[in-house]
Amino acid sequence: MSRRLYPAAGALGLLTSLNLFNYIDRSVLAAVQPLIQAEFHRNDADMGWVSSVFFFFYMATAPLVGVLADRYQRKLLVAGGAFLWSGATFLTAVTHSYSQLLLRHTIVGVGEVSFVTIAPSLIADLFPERLRGRMLAIFYLAIPVGTAGGYLLGGFFAARQDWRAPFYVAGVPGFLLALLMLLIPEPERGSSDMLQATPERATLRGLGGNGAYWTASLGLAMLTFAQGGLAVWMPTFLSRMRGMTLLHANYVFGLIMLFNGIVATLAGGWLGDRLLRRTSAAYYVVSAAGMFAALPFMAIAIFHPGWQMYPAMAAGAFCLLLNTGPLNAALVNSVAAPIRSTALALNLFVIHILGDIPATPLMGWISDHSSLEIAFIPAIVACGLSGAILVYGKRYAPQIVLEESVAVEAASNHLR
Repeated sequence: MSRRLYPAAGALGLLTSLNLFNYIDRSVLAAVQPLIQAEFHRNDADMGWVSSVFFFFYMATAPLVGVLADRYQRKLLVAGGAFLWSGATFLTAVTHSYSQLLLRHTIVGVGEVSFVTIAPSLIADLFPERLRGRMLAIFYLAIPVGTAGGYLLGGFFAARQDWRAPFYVAGVPGFLLALLMLLIPEPERGSSDMLQATPERATLRGLGGNGAYWTASLGLAMLTFAQGGLAVWMPTFLSRMRGMTLLHANYVFGLIMLFNGIVATLAGGWLGDRLLRRTSAAYYVVSAAGMFAALPFMAIAIFHPGWQMYPAMAAGAFCLLLNTGPLNAALVNSVAAPIRSTALALNLFVIHILGDIPATPLMGWISDHSSLEIAFIPAIVACGLSGAILVYGKRYAPQIVLEESVAVEAASNHLR
């Protein structure tokens, strides 16, 4: 690697590490959920609301964070958020009531949004548009790997000690990474952008008519609905409906997420960037294909309890995670630097008000009134809706500059 690439690569590595522990902290709770549920004597709907409270405050805080990030040093906001969510995760170990658990999740949501809103805009200022599928795939690789790590960590310590133990372990690394975040240089806004900053892409007024932005956001919202529901309820499903021990359920789901998270996320980022040589709609096409391909595998995994369940779970996870890099690259490229953090904050509001927030309590309510198998039907439907929205959205894709020499020159000039 050229020395001129080290600053961008180092910043990307630090942001990816923070994202990893962000998702470890988030998924530890799902890993030990049945134990918490038994101790606090709560039904499935109540546990679904724990996640909804998290995402409500997560999305409600996002617009303010986005506005601040477009005006002030972003690394300070990222570090402050990491300190807040790590502290709340650590203190979960001394939670002894359902109301305290809700308060804990509220604080974690406020802390995490300070990172998730800002990090993609930092990455966009380090790499040009045509490389962002791969770069964002590396960054978002932390979602499945961190989620899997949370399941494995939670399952391991809960089986050997109690459900509180993994929160002590998960909370500490975020403090250290937040300190390192303060040391990286702040990249200049828009320094790697090659697309023209048109009013549609660079002003809040124009954002209302930005078809590329809104179709990517709505497609991502439906994906978030499906993934949010699966992440919260799958370990409980495997334990309750398929007779696994909680430790076994977390290991099965965690390892599937870990393997496919690495392979599928990187493959999707590479494939999206590769297909840009043929069409500027590549990110939308790859993402839509992944959503449609996931449908039959998800159905088999939920409704067939035999051996078919395992390969279907693995294939379904691969298809869902394939679009992580391309879909987020489509979103980032749909707006220009002057409003990018604000637009990403608005996107977080949209995807969570339509995604995780209704998904987890709805699935819990359906489970209480029917079965946990039936509760997964809305997640399957959401995948189909996501694919349809993205097929429609590909007509709005911005025309990416494809010449390799131009892109390399722009990146090199920025990193000198």
